[in-house]
Amino acid sequence: MIPVAKPLIGEEEIKEVEKVLKSGFIAQGPKVAEFEEAFASYVGVEHAVAVSSGTTALHLSLLAAGVKPDDEVITTPFSFAATGNCALYVGAKPVFVDINPETFNLDPEQIEGAISKKTKAIIPVHLYGQPAQMDLINQIALENDLVVIEDAAQAHGAMIKDQMVGSMGDMACFSFYPTKNMTTSEGGIITTNDSNMADMARVLRAHGEKDRYQHVVLGYNFRMTDISATIGLVQLKKLDGFNKKRIENAEYLTEHIKDMSGIQPPYVSPEVKHVFHQYTVRIKEGKRHDLMEYLNQEGIGTGIHYPIPIYGQKLYQDMGYDDVCPETEKATSEVLSLPVHPDLSIEELEKIAISLEAASDKIF
Repeated sequence: MIPVAKPLIGEEEIKEVEKVLKSGFIAQGPKVAEFEEAFASYVGVEHAVAVSSGTTALHLSLLAAGVKPDDEVITTPFSFAATGNCALYVGAKPVFVDINPETFNLDPEQIEGAISKKTKAIIPVHLYGQPAQMDLINQIALENDLVVIEDAAQAHGAMIKDQMVGSMGDMACFSFYPTKNMTTSEGGIITTNDSNMADMARVLRAHGEKDRYQHVVLGYNFRMTDISATIGLVQLKKLDGFNKKRIENAEYLTEHIKDMSGIQPPYVSPEVKHVFHQYTVRIKEGKRHDLMEYLNQEGIGTGIHYPIPIYGQKLYQDMGYDDVCPETEKATSEVLSLPVHPDLSIEELEKIAISLEAASDKIF
């Protein structure tokens, strides 16, 4: 089976982890600080705060931004559940705004209609590795005195013109889960140019400690380990190469898919560098299940990211959410992710393209 996603861990990472294990520093230590400095430099920001996951990065970012119970946070319903759940963690209410059908990202034209007196923050998601329209989102936030927190969990190395994702909002949050464009096994990081927000995130990730055994706020154990950080340091050096291969693989697939009936390749905005965490197509005529079944029989892995809007999850239904976002609903019924990871061989890419062509002729 050609997997839809695959972590790439080499001998370099293994050797560096062995050094850490022998060093005695296996929890948060000097490697975490080194990784934070390297990642901040890569993104082009002053501060990076390493944490235990992308989810905890979102959680701490809202707390550091001062979002409180009963505040509202505008975000997209077409994302992993953590994007909405992070608002619930701080007692705030997620308010869902529909997506742009081309990019699958939060539609800026619909944000202002969702702003109320309780709105405190906007969380755009750079879904699948394609940056959201940050210029418009930031302008809306500026006019309404709102904080912008980029959910960059899927967009390591993505850019708008010459600016890196992770440097455009008040804060940004990355995930280093094994299937992401780079990994630390588990882990996440917050990037920002705001020293106060960075300082608060550092306090919050370590039990609310300002100084040793001096707990100034209610905090958490959301620290990254030196084991994870040392994997991240090696992976960060490989990230541009990984992304280059993802982009090349995506271009190959698009070239072969673009004229097939029933399969719509992903749109890429001309102003962005899309890093293809996922290569996600639309399957028309209600034939997604048939295509998935055919590809799986041919030994090609697939995924649906995402089959249910966040507001449609039982958790949110039980809270009384009755939202209907038409473009999100349509996307959840049509999207299908195909393998694009950097370990794909040309033979595997050819197999995917040939199988898609055969499926298109047979199914549509």
